[in-house]
Order: sequence, then structure tokens, then C-alpha cells
Amino acid sequence: MSQAEKPAPTTIRGRFESKFPRGLIIRLIAYLFVGHLFAFFVYLLFVLGGQNQ
Repeated sequence: MSQAEKPAPTTIRGRFESKFPRGLIIRLIAYLFVGHLFAFFVYLLFVLGGQNQ
């Protein structure tokens, strides 16, 4: 069966996973979470450092 003859996935998850591998999605979510956590930590350092003056 060639690439053109394969039926399209019928579920939303199937269509989504056909475009993006599952590992990529998990890494993207993890990097976004860790990035926001790091940004919050840096923001907290600035806020606490500003109150200490």
C-alpha cells in the first residue's frame, strides 16, 4: 500500500499524531512547563530582591 492509498485517520488524536510524533508533544509540554517555572523563579528573585533594598 503506497502513501497515497492509506486511509486518513478518523479520530482527532489520530490526525494530530500523524502530523506530530508523541515524543515531540511530550517534550514540548515539558519544556514549556519547565520554562515557565524557571521564568517564575527569576521573577520571584527580582521581586524579593527589590523588597530587600
